[in-house]
Parts: sequence; C-alpha cells; structure tokens
Amino acid sequence: MQLSRREFLRILGMAGAAGMLPGFTSAASRQGSDIYQLERFGDVRLMHLTDTHAQLMPIYYREPSVNLGLGTAAGRPPHLVTRSFLDYYHITQGSSLAYAFTPVNFIDLAKKYGRLGGYAHIKTLADRLRGEFGSEKTLLLDSGDTWQGSGTAFWSRGSDMVEICNLLGVDVMTGHWEFTYLEAEIRKNLAAFKGDFVAQNVKVKEDALFNGAKAYDEQSGHVFKPYVIRTLGSHRVAVIGQAFPYTPIANPARFIPDWTFGINSADLQKLVDTIRSKEKPDAVVLISHNGMDVDIKLAGQVSGIDVIFGGHTHDAVPQPFEVRNPGGRTLVTNAGSNGKFLGVIDLKFSGGKVSGYRYHLLPVFSEELPAHPEMQALIDRIRAPYLSKLQEPLATAGSLLYRRGNFDGPFDQLICDALRQRNDAQIALSPGFRWGTTILPGQQITMEQVLEQTCMTYPETYVRDMTGQQIKAVLEDVADNLFNPDPFYQQGGDMVRVGGMNYRIDPGASMGNRIDEMRLDNGTLIDASRSYRVAGWATVGSKSPGEPVWDTVAAYLRDRKQVEIRKLNMPLLKNVSANQGMDLS
Repeated sequence: MQLSRREFLRILGMAGAAGMLPGFTSAASRQGSDIYQLERFGDVRLMHLTDTHAQLMPIYYREPSVNLGLGTAAGRPPHLVTRSFLDYYHITQGSSLAYAFTPVNFIDLAKKYGRLGGYAHIKTLADRLRGEFGSEKTLLLDSGDTWQGSGTAFWSRGSDMVEICNLLGVDVMTGHWEFTYLEAEIRKNLAAFKGDFVAQNVKVKEDALFNGAKAYDEQSGHVFKPYVIRTLGSHRVAVIGQAFPYTPIANPARFIPDWTFGINSADLQKLVDTIRSKEKPDAVVLISHNGMDVDIKLAGQVSGIDVIFGGHTHDAVPQPFEVRNPGGRTLVTNAGSNGKFLGVIDLKFSGGKVSGYRYHLLPVFSEELPAHPEMQALIDRIRAPYLSKLQEPLATAGSLLYRRGNFDGPFDQLICDALRQRNDAQIALSPGFRWGTTILPGQQITMEQVLEQTCMTYPETYVRDMTGQQIKAVLEDVADNLFNPDPFYQQGGDMVRVGGMNYRIDPGASMGNRIDEMRLDNGTLIDASRSYRVAGWATVGSKSPGEPVWDTVAAYLRDRKQVEIRKLNMPLLKNVSANQGMDLS
C-alpha cells in the first residue's frame, strides 16, 4: 500500500529536518548552500543514472507542463507539474531546484542557471560522491536508454557510449533503446563493457534456442545475466535487471527477432526468493526500465526488493515512493533523463537487512561542477570526426523549442510541419518520444540538435493514404498505451504528435472511445471513410522507403532561416480540467 500524501509530507518534513534533503527546506541557489555536500550515512552508497540518451554535452531540457495521472495515479508524483510539483515538495519558486524540476519560468531560469548534465560533469560529481563515501562501498547503476539519442551514438552504433560508461565507472546496467541495434552490435558492445549487463525478463525464444541461438543460460533461456551480487565493504548487494518489457512492440522486433520480453512479475518473485535464500544478501535492488507507474504496481506485488531504481518515463522525482507489500516495503525511485540528475541512496544495514536510508536526487548543474579532464578529452575525441556536421547551422529559433509533454511540443510541431511540407501531405504523424533536448529563443538550431530529436536506427520517413478510421485507430491505440488504467498495459512515451489536424480526447474513457472531433486545420471534419495523404516516420514494422527524418527536418530549416512555432496541434482535453498533472497557463 502506498503512503498517503499527508504521511508522505510528514516524512518529508522529518527528512528535511534530519538533513536528508539538503536544499529542499531552504531551496539552494547558485549562491546558496552546497547541494552536493552530502552528510555521510549508513553502510553502502548506490548511485543511479537513467535515460541519458547519449547526451555527452550539457543540455537544456524543459520538464513537462502536462503529465496526466489518472485513477490511483492522479494527484501524486510523477503526475504533478509546475506549481503543484513545487508545492508538494516545498521547493521555492525561482530557485535552482525549481528550474531543474519544473518548466516554471523556464526561459529566464535557464539563462540564470545554465545547462545541466554532460558526462564530464557527471563524472566529476560521481567521483566526488564515491571518494567521500569510499569507492569500495559504492556502486553506480544505469537503468538504460544510454546508447541512443545522439549523432555520435548512431554513427558508432552505441560503442561511443560504452567507452563513456567504462570511464564513468558504471557497474551494472540494463536496457531498452540499447536493443534497437542489431543483436551482433549489442553483443559487441557488451563484450567491451566493463560492468555487468543484467535483465531477468529477456529470454531466447524456444524455437530459436533449439536452432542454436546464443543464451547466457540455456536451461532458463535468459539472454543475459538475470542478476549479479556485488560485495561492498562487508556487505553484499544483489542487483537484478528489468529491461523494458515492451521492446518488441514499441520498437522494431526485426532487430532482435529471437528474443522475448515481458514484465514477468511471477518470475521476478521467484528470482528474488531464490536470491534471498541462496545468496543471503543484505539488500536486493532492481534496476528497472519499466516506467514509474509500472514500478509502483510491481513493488506492491513482488516482495523482497528493497529499492527499485527506475527509468523509461523520464520522471524526476525528488524522493522515493515507499510501497507496502506482503513482505514489507519497497522504495521506488526515478532519476529523470538526459543526464540532468544523479540519484544517490545511502543504505544502513542491521541484522542483515536495510534498516534506514537517505536519498538525494541531485541536479547536475554544469556551471557548478567542473568538467572532468579525462572524460572531457574522451568526449572531444568522440565528437572530433563529426564536429563540422554536428555544428552546421540550420536556422535560428524564434521561440522556445522542446518536446516533452503528453500531447505536443514545439519541436514535434516543427517535425510535423517539415513532414507535411516536404511530402505535400495533409496530415503528419510523429511518435511521442520523450527524449530530445530544448532550444532557447534566439539560439541557433544546429544539425546536432536536430539529431538529438530524431536520431535512431529506424528514422525513415513514409507517405501513405490512410482513411479517417485508420487515423483514429492509431490515436486510440497510442492513447490506450498512455492512459490504460492498468499500469502493466502502459508502454510509456507520450501521445503521437499530429500536424495538419486537431482532435478531442477524453483520457479517462475506455479503449476506442477516447478520440473524437477529428478535424483538419481548416475545420473540416475528418471523414472515417475518406482517404487522406499522411506523412510520418519511425515505423516499427517493415522499413519505410523515405529519407531519414533528420534530412527532412534539416532541409525544412535551411529553407526558413528562422523558425517560430505559433500554433500547436494541441488536442482539446475532456474531463481533466482539475488534474494536477496539467498546467496550460
């Protein structure tokens, strides 16, 4: 059972008084207290990264102003935005933490506090936290989406990020977009990775195993190690991996045709029980790419896990959820995205089990943390062969360009506009990915920034005729993935973005009944039986015939020189006006 909001805030206040949440009771600023000076606590320290999406350099990244929570998820993190989020965590508006965690007054605060993340700055912070606690008692965990999201990751097939992770000192990781390379490329990268790659829920199909497909364990069918045991000082910690369970549905199965995925909660419970009885660890932790709502439900069903270090949904949540289950409690965390944050939990043990913890989600302010020289040199070497292409100026941003949000984003609108214009299409469809950085007004839009929004291994564009009924079916399907009342049926991501049309959505309605009032930009009602010319990209089935979407967007930008997004094809929302996961002001 999850804590009530009142109980959570009471514990939050106690934690702040005890020094567990530096900066949250009196919001830290650039001139304020050192949020990176953590009081030593407990016996082991576990650090956590997730969803960096190969962002080697510091970035701007605007957190969402629409992240709806329905049913039991309504009115609680991660489905709180803007001022609701600030109030919930007692964060001072205008502070550096308000800038890191919310989009409130984003442009002004971005100019004041600067970019976040960048692996040279993450390395400086991680080394400091290791050194202060003791490297022999510290682990660095990565929940995946690390090898994809930049031009250099695409051109190196993820191998640049393996080098980065090795130098950073990632001890254990799991994956999601890592599986959008070919199996041979994945295995080559893992052979070079110095840490452990774990995933209890990825198995070889029986027929493929019979035909000689490679497995970590032919008896169980596991493709990778399901878990590892790490000794930290005098204590043992078990780390289980949970890869993204819907990889072959959300991404092309053709890249990894011999593997199966799933949540596999029953298998996970058996594995936890076996580890507890056989290995006798002081703690069992799960590095997960389920998404936070899925992890919260999973934590209520599976006993014996002390901490879930979550990823996939890009939620930056300052404090763990404490979820009750038949075996006790599980802490559920999520550490944001794009390298903006480093999660840190210190665990205290007593009698062979966790007896206390302190958690911090630390924003990585690049102007406050000096670049680590060796890591910066590696980054410069990786980027050097491609620098002229990456830095090609395409246009100037006349307005704030970002992606993240349940229904739209100005950069998504730009992609849709480019698809329509370059393909003479009435309607454009663009996937609701949550990766993609932010560009401030007045900044140059470079080829690198276009790649940060589009770079993937199936970027080909398409143009096809679709009936109104088929378009509605697409919208309904994606809406159910996002708003299904059962978290185990949610696949993460946001709504497909649309260009050239508008619609109305009731997120709380049943499957097939959420979408109506579909109209073209000129107001004409879309006819279910009529065909429309639709452009899009990133098909998960067979490969599309068109050019990579980044070429489409780059050509569109070169023609315009300056881009200002004045109109978004934002749907009309129904029955969510009081939802604290929405702020359209």
